[in-house]
Amino acid sequence: MSRQLDGISDELAAFLEAQPVFFVATAPDDPDGLVNCSPKGLDTFRVLDHHTVAYLDLTGSGVETVAHLRDNGRITLMFCAFSGRPDIVRLHGRGRYVMVDDPAAVPLLARFPDIAGARSVIVVDVTRVSSSCGYAVPRMTLEAPRADLVRWAEKKGADGLERYRRTKNARSVDGLPGLP
Repeated sequence: MSRQLDGISDELAAFLEAQPVFFVATAPDDPDGLVNCSPKGLDTFRVLDHHTVAYLDLTGSGVETVAHLRDNGRITLMFCAFSGRPDIVRLHGRGRYVMVDDPAAVPLLARFPDIAGARSVIVVDVTRVSSSCGYAVPRMTLEAPRADLVRWAEKKGADGLERYRRTKNARSVDGLPGLP
């Protein structure tokens, strides 16, 4: 039922990039710190090669992923098949963030649609790829992507987003440094 894979094959890459939602989990080194698991969507995930993936990090109410990556770099991404053949894929690895205004972000950002509120690109060097059955994951039909976050970011504008990030994304809920 569970199997470890050598890397991300072209077939697996197509599956991963076709999923409308995926989940990101990180945790701080502090044993009293909180494990964070966040859903992601909006066509923000890309496979860069057989052992590297990236996703567009959008401005939100928290900054846990960036703070935890700054703390220790550990990250897991999980994808579930909600239609078709049942499958759950986990990508374990070491992650880093690249701020959108960093010149190193330019070739990464070119892989994604232009989405208002993008604050960084999370790049993951995948060290373990595993697949499990997904037999208990429900079959679901996508009604539509939510555009609420994009509309919120567009309404805030560049200056409003910068002010928001300075106040809401400066520290994680664990008190770790967030955005630089």
